[in-house]
Amino acid sequence: MIEIGSPHQRPPGASAKPTVYVVDDDAAVLGSLRFLLETEGFAVRTFRSAPALLNATTPPGADCYVIDYKMPDINGIELAWRLRQSDADRPVILITGYPDGNISVKAAAAGITDVILKPLLDENLAKCIRQAIQDRRGH
Repeated sequence: MIEIGSPHQRPPGASAKPTVYVVDDDAAVLGSLRFLLETEGFAVRTFRSAPALLNATTPPGADCYVIDYKMPDINGIELAWRLRQSDADRPVILITGYPDGNISVKAAAAGITDVILKPLLDENLAKCIRQAIQDRRGH
């Protein structure tokens, strides 16, 4: 299990930009999201799987998580549940190319902030991240 520090605590050398952790098993999607979010002014760390994030050796320090729904081993909703155990106040945005009728209900139960369809990520994702971080900070 990962332990998260206070909202103002960052790993040494970390950026003052909001930090987004992106988890997706597709390397091309990770690269695209990194580019998109860095262009939008975020610091970005990427992970190819849920276990990669959960086993990260450095303190996470994320301001927001962007997690793919369909992944091997642990799906995005299960990962959100696990993150909530140690990092309850950080927003989680679920991305998916496979929407189903129950995904919004399951996501809400896991404390997920938003569900966004992959083909519509661009501006919508950055906007959702900014809003989620702002809401968390109470501004």
